[in-house]
Amino acid sequence: MIESFGVSDPGCVRGNNEDFFLLEPAAGLYVVADGMGGALAGEHASRLAVETVRDVILGVHQPASPDDLLDAFAEANQRVAKEAAADPNREGMGTTLVAAVENAAGLFIASVGDSRAYLFENGKLAIITEDQTWVNEVGRRLGLDEETLRQHPMRHVLTMAIGVSGQLRVQHYRLHPSPGALVLLCSDGLHGVTPDEEIGNILAAGGSLEELCRKLVEQARAHGGPDNITAVLLKTTT
Repeated sequence: MIESFGVSDPGCVRGNNEDFFLLEPAAGLYVVADGMGGALAGEHASRLAVETVRDVILGVHQPASPDDLLDAFAEANQRVAKEAAADPNREGMGTTLVAAVENAAGLFIASVGDSRAYLFENGKLAIITEDQTWVNEVGRRLGLDEETLRQHPMRHVLTMAIGVSGQLRVQHYRLHPSPGALVLLCSDGLHGVTPDEEIGNILAAGGSLEELCRKLVEQARAHGGPDNITAVLLKTTT
């Protein structure tokens, strides 16, 4: 069984929120998306992708399987791309997507883009997902140091997103968290400005899931909150 809580905040700079999250405990489904695109296209892309994943998962025999979640990502990719192509105001829209689905075999996580999943277990924080970004997939392989990467003009460029390519690459992982472990799903509005050490310290301090989520958002805002901030926490209870 899993307890869950999520919160999304526009941050300190932006007037709108292109992040979107979903908690669907009855289906064991938890999702975070960070949209991109002009006007309101980013908001539409993130909501459409999340709602598509929800619809696919709710439409299959429960509990959902890892293949069901991968199918849901593929369907979300097609729907976002189709709507972007049909409306000039939404041309180029897309979204990151990270989701977890619970079944008897554990917790299955899928991700596209740079929204992340972390595991906090036995007092240690570990990144589960791999960012699909220029920095991670190109810059580091070129041997650029971390300080250069932090300042690089390509640092915000995604190498993969929902809705922008017919050749979708979905990262996927299986977890078996111990009772009491925490899984954090978040947009880069949190992890992009808040060092992992600070995220780990907040989770280590304890509290309710709501308290922890709100502290994470407050910490990102304390770092300037230049982007929308979303944090979803899952706690394994059995």
